[in-house]
Formats: sequence, C-alpha cells, structure tokens
Amino acid sequence: MNEALSFEPDWVSPPGETIADILEERKMSIEEFAERLQVPSDAVGKLIAGRTPITLKIARDLEGALGGSTTFWMSRDFRFRQNASRLLKEEGDWLQELPVRDMCRWGWIPERSRPEEDLSACLSFFGVRSVGAWRVQYEQVCDSVAFKTSRSLDSKPEAVAAWLRKGEIQARQAEAGAWSETGFRAALGDVRALTTKKDPSHFLPALKRLCAAHGVAVEVVRAPAGCRASGATRFLSDRKAMLLLSYRHRTFDHFWFSFFHEAGHLLLHDRSLIFLDGLDAQDKQLESEADQFAEDFLLPGDAHDELCEVPKNAMSIIRFAKDLGVSPGIVVGQMEHRGLVRHGRFARLKRKFDLD
Repeated sequence: MNEALSFEPDWVSPPGETIADILEERKMSIEEFAERLQVPSDAVGKLIAGRTPITLKIARDLEGALGGSTTFWMSRDFRFRQNASRLLKEEGDWLQELPVRDMCRWGWIPERSRPEEDLSACLSFFGVRSVGAWRVQYEQVCDSVAFKTSRSLDSKPEAVAAWLRKGEIQARQAEAGAWSETGFRAALGDVRALTTKKDPSHFLPALKRLCAAHGVAVEVVRAPAGCRASGATRFLSDRKAMLLLSYRHRTFDHFWFSFFHEAGHLLLHDRSLIFLDGLDAQDKQLESEADQFAEDFLLPGDAHDELCEVPKNAMSIIRFAKDLGVSPGIVVGQMEHRGLVRHGRFARLKRKFDLD
C-alpha cells in the first residue's frame, strides 16, 4: 500500500486552525469575522476550537467569507471528526492495556476520576505527548528486545513498558558514581557475600551502595499486572547504567540469579542494547552468556561438578552452600535447574521475601 495513503497521523487539527490562520494572515478580528458570518463572537470561538461541526450552511458561509470551496470545508471537517474518533478509540484501547489500577494504587500516577484524566496522567508518566509518540518510544523497544518471562504466562508490552519506565525514573534520580567496568566487576564479589543475608532491609541498601559506587543504579520495582519480566538493564548515559529487578518470584534464589544475570549483560554485551531478560530467538546467545555468567559467579571453579555429588538432603546442601559462601536456596535453585532434584523438594531452603 502507498505510504501516503496509509499514513495516519497521531494528531488532530480542527478546521478552526485553518480559519484562524486565514484570519491572522488577513489581519481580520474575531468580531469582524463574526459580523461577516452574521453569528455571535462566541459561536466563532466554538467553531475555531472545533466544538461546532461544519454544516453545509456553515461551509457555504465560510466559502463566502474566507474563500475555499464548500466541498473543501465539508471535507476538512469530516477528516477532523474521523481522525478525532480514531484517536479517541486508540487512546481508550491503550489505557485498557496499561496497568492503570496498579499504577494508581502504587503512586506511580495520581488517582483520577475521569478517563481523560487517566490519559493525561499516563502520558505524563511516560514523558510523551500522545499515544503515537509512546508507540515510537516504547513499543518499538518492546518489539526489538526479549523478555525473560514464564512461557505459560502472557506479558503485555504496555505493562512491561510501565515497569521499565518506573525503574528508569528512579534510576535517573539515584545518586551514583561514574560507570566503571573494572570497579563493578570487582564489586560483584562483595555483592555475592550478600546472598547469605536474610533481611532485605539490610542487604538491599548494601547492594545499591556497592553498585552505585561504580555507576550502576540498582532499582527494585514490583511488577504490575501483565508484566512478567524479572529483570532489565540499560545504559541511561555514558556514566550511569540501570539494573532493574522485579522480584516477581519472591524467592532469594530467583532474585540473586536475576541480579547476576543482568550484571552479566552490563559487563559482556553491547552498551547500546536494552535487555529485558530476553528469550527472543535472535538473542538466545546473549541470554545464554548472561546465564553462564551468573552460574559461574554463584558456583565458581569446581563447584559446578561438585554440585552433582552433593548428597540429596538438607544438611548436605546447607553445608555445601556455607562452604561456597552463598545462600542454600541458590544451591537448591541450581540443583533444580539441572534436574538433580525435583522442584519443590527443598522448598523450605528457598527463602521467600516480600518488599511490599
């Protein structure tokens, strides 16, 4: 299809803008124009604002007062009404896909009483002026990157974009030093020691501090309805990177594996890319490399082979984890991943936590 015929702008220009331009060009006042049309001045104001549709009579009056054919003015108004209706539906559909309830409940956007206020609040949250602008800025991102999501659960691009945007807002506000690949890699050793800590109120501040010192803003943002992503990374500037976690599974082993997986992306891969824990076919290699990075950091050296020899009982797993300096839940998670034990057998060793 011809692009010129299929192009649908994300803006709506009322015929009144054309009228106003002509009046300005001819230096004609509203009052003078109203007199020519033989209508009150406030009626002209409504016409210019697009609140009054152009009828056949009005089109003929405009032809006589300003020029342009009756057909031109009727067609101009028809296109305006058609586009306005299309955009209104598009805006409504977009709001339906966004997790507005969670966004309001968690204070991401103000509570609103009318749909048009929801629209304004959501556009402001994303820092865009229209749904069309949002699609350019966010939907293309969602289409071009992969999500590490449960295959049994659908993830909505709009919900993931909202979660990502909230993380970006917080990360941009966070204080951090300049990005240092060497410094961040070295800091991961200290971060690894935090995996044995039980209280998030203690280990999260330490985690953020260790990473911020080397230009990485770690943000933990709950996932709204429709968002199944567990982690994301992107460089916000040459000096600062964002490492975003959702703690969706609410277990320590998932949380820490996601962290080191995302750290792998920052250290191993192209800084211009945005990673949303990808499963996309073209990114499988990058995801595999990030997974391997996380595994090697959590189970270094010969621990990979030794894991297979660990007796399948709680005390042996706890002892092995202590020798490695990691949480027992991480060991259980790796054993489950490799099929060494069935899922759930040692669930009590995989501690849960809640940041709400």
